[in-house]
Parts: sequence; structure tokens; C-alpha cells
Amino acid sequence: MTTSSALQSPDQLFGELFRDVQLGHVFADSKTFVDCVPKLAPAAILARYETEKIKADFDLSDFVHDTFRVPEKVAGNYVSDTSVSTTEHVNLLWEHLTRPADPPSAEGSSRVPLPYPYVVPGGRFREIFYWDSYFTMLGLERAGRVDLIRGMVDNFAYLIDTVGFIPNGNRTYFLSRSQPPYFALMVKMLADIDGPETLVRYKPQLQREYDFWMQGSQALTQEQPITQRVVHVPGCSVVNRYWDTRPTPRPEAYRQEVELAGDSEPLGIVPTELFTHIRAACESGWDFSSRWFIDQHMMAKIHTTEIVPVDLNCLLYSLETTLEEANQLAGSDTDKLAGQIDARKQAITTLFWNDITGFFHDYDATRHEPTPALTLAGVFPLFFKLATPEQATRVHDRLKTDFLQAGGWVTTLMNTGQQWDWPNGWAPLQWMVYRALLNYGFTETANEGRKRWLSLNDKVFHATGKMMEKYNVVDAALTTGGGEYPNQDGFGWTNGVYLAMAE
Repeated sequence: MTTSSALQSPDQLFGELFRDVQLGHVFADSKTFVDCVPKLAPAAILARYETEKIKADFDLSDFVHDTFRVPEKVAGNYVSDTSVSTTEHVNLLWEHLTRPADPPSAEGSSRVPLPYPYVVPGGRFREIFYWDSYFTMLGLERAGRVDLIRGMVDNFAYLIDTVGFIPNGNRTYFLSRSQPPYFALMVKMLADIDGPETLVRYKPQLQREYDFWMQGSQALTQEQPITQRVVHVPGCSVVNRYWDTRPTPRPEAYRQEVELAGDSEPLGIVPTELFTHIRAACESGWDFSSRWFIDQHMMAKIHTTEIVPVDLNCLLYSLETTLEEANQLAGSDTDKLAGQIDARKQAITTLFWNDITGFFHDYDATRHEPTPALTLAGVFPLFFKLATPEQATRVHDRLKTDFLQAGGWVTTLMNTGQQWDWPNGWAPLQWMVYRALLNYGFTETANEGRKRWLSLNDKVFHATGKMMEKYNVVDAALTTGGGEYPNQDGFGWTNGVYLAMAE
């Protein structure tokens, strides 16, 4: 990955000014400043700051607003017509969530320009997001917007070719981590539309995506069983974890994480380790959840990089099988990949299976045992048809008894105040559960969850005019909670899953 100044993140570019703005509460949301666009070259802004900050009448907020363009929320001024159906509303909203191909970024801007149009989630999320986009594409397909699907897949291929992988989003402050690897599913979706030759077309990018996730696997030993995103578990093949290369506070959440590190020092927690675990949880997309905590009620006890997630390994199984199919179509050798596919499938059905709970769990690679958390990540082996019929039956029973709530499927069974925990439900996981249950013939339960989720979406839309990032599925009379920011409206993946489920 290039380290040119054009791809430096705002904390690297603006140094002391960045820290002063973020710790000085110039903006309520730490993400606002990192999305600001400089009106001058960064060096000129820093020189001006050094001159002006010592003046008696200096005002930091005025300085920032004078030297940067402050971004607005996506579709923030859009007024919904609640008299139309939810489907009509979503189809009207696509154009407000679509960005054209990016022009070259201003010097110092955090945006990484993309060559084709794309859909953003909405609200404070003004950029493309990796895993969000797959679920957004589900709706674009139903809406007949195949042009946008092609453009977004090509944007991700472009990112793989230029920065070596698909980052969390097209921002410089995201260039140290990825997100759940859904690129193979995107390519498969496009292949279903345009034909199998699509797999061959994107084979180079599929391979590079795989190489990124498997980097370091040749260096694994008994003495060093974990490095980068790969883990060697005794008796298993190489499996994967989430990780991030920068052990620093995230620029987009700088103030919160500096404060958390300060509060955690009396517990003997090393700040660089804390930041790495936090960033790894952000790569997972589940930021944040008790799923990643040793003490399920304490954010400071996060230990994401020690966990081998079941859903990540299922997604990499999907990448491996898609790459194998692309290689077969191209006449390339598949023997080495076939061995890894078989080994990963074996690991998924054994390493992650907990016969006591009747559910798939994440695996703690340092304690050599399943994690205690029961979460919807446990449905991924069913989505990818990896579970045995007996395992699927037990997962179904647990889902129906414990996870199905009035408004759909709750993410975890722990009420911690984190946004990826009880009582919240999220569109991408509603889709994964729905399709997982259909795969094993649990049609009645699948359709019940679908009906409850769509009904909740309809209710909230007609009451507020909004499609939300997440929902309280336990008590629809209450709003969602948790997270570093208020619930966002828009909202890309909710719109996509709604259309896919409604059809």
C-alpha cells in the first residue's frame, strides 16, 4: 500500500491541529472533522495555525470553519412522502444516496476517489462502505439498477488494484483495515445477471482479495500461531481473524478512544493493544458488541484480535469456492485451493460448533475454547450450507426460542448498551438468517422473521419518514440505543434488504 501524502489520514496530515480540534469538541461527532475538505494545502493550514493560535482572540472553531469545508449529512434535507408505500419510498431515495464518479480529491481531503458511481449508506456515512454495499446491491437488483451494481463492483476491483485490498470505506483513515469480505458474493450476484464469464473477469481481484486475507499464513508456526489476519489452531487448517495495522485511536472516533484509554489505564490495559482490538472490531463491522469482550459489559476488556470469528471464516470459504470456480472456468489449477476449502469446511463444522448450546460460536484462539457469546454470527454456516442437518435443526430451534422478537431477529442475547447487542436488529443479519433458514427448509420460521422485520420497517417509515440504520426489535415503541453516534437514517443496507425481502 502506498504511503504517499495523498493517502495519509487526517491525524497524520494535521498532527497537532487534528488533536486540538478532536479533543477540543469543535464538532459533536469526531467523524465530522475527518470528512472536512481543506480549502488550502495542509502545509499552508498548519503554518497559519502556528501563527494564529497564539493570538489572544484566537477561536479554534472559527479557524476550522474558515480553513475547511464542513460536510453535510447525506440526504439530510430530503423530505419523505409517508403516504407512499415503503417500497416506493426506497426507490425514490436511491438517487439521493447515489454519488457520481469522484473527481480528483482536494489536497488533504480524506476521500479516496472512485471511478464509477456508487451508493452510500446515508446520514453521517458519506462514503462507500464495503460490507454495506452487498446488502444495498440486493435492493438495487430488485430495483433494476444493475448499472449501479456493476459500477460498485468495479469500484471495489479498482480499490483492490490500487491499494491492495478493499478498505472499510473510501477514506484515507480506513486504509489500515478492511471489512467482512463480501466481494465474492457481489461478483457472484453480478455473474448471475451477466453470465459466468463475470467470474473470470474478476478472477485477478478475487485472488488479490484472498491473498490479502491470507497474508502471513506461510510464517505461522507453533511458536507464532497468530499473525496479521491468519491463525493456526492445532488440529485445524489456517483460519482467520480481524485485524488492523495501526495501533492508534481511530481518527473518526479520536476523542472517545483517547478518553477510553485514559479510563482503562488503572486496569493495566496497554493503549496500543486496546486500539488494535477496537480497530479489529471495526473491521468486523460489529462495532461494537459484547461478542468481542472478555467481560461482556466492559468495553475496555475488548479482545477482538484473539477471536476467530465464525462468520468471517464462512465468508472466506465463500471467497475460496468462488475463486475455485473462476479458476475452473479460466482453466487454471485448483488443487491447492481445493485442499484449503476442504480444511476450512471441516474447521467451520467442528471448531465453531458447540454441542452444549446447539449453536455455532466464535473461537478464542488464546484460551483454546469457544467464546460464550450467542450471536447471529452463528447462522453463517447455514447461509453457506455448511452445517449438517442436525446442526441446522438445533440452530433453528435456538433462533426461534431465543432470538426471534416482535420486530425480527435480535443480534445477541446480551443487553450491554452496545449497538450490536440486544435489543437491536440490523438489516444485513435479518437477510442472513432468512436465507439460512430457507436453505434448510425452515420456511415457516424464516417467513415469520421476514414478516416481523418488514412490518417494523413499515411502521417506523410511516411514523417518521425514515429508513433506519438499525431498529429496536424487542420493543418497537422504543428507539435503538448504543453506539458512538445517534441512529442514522437513509439507509443503504436497510433499503436493500427491505426490497429483497418484500419481493
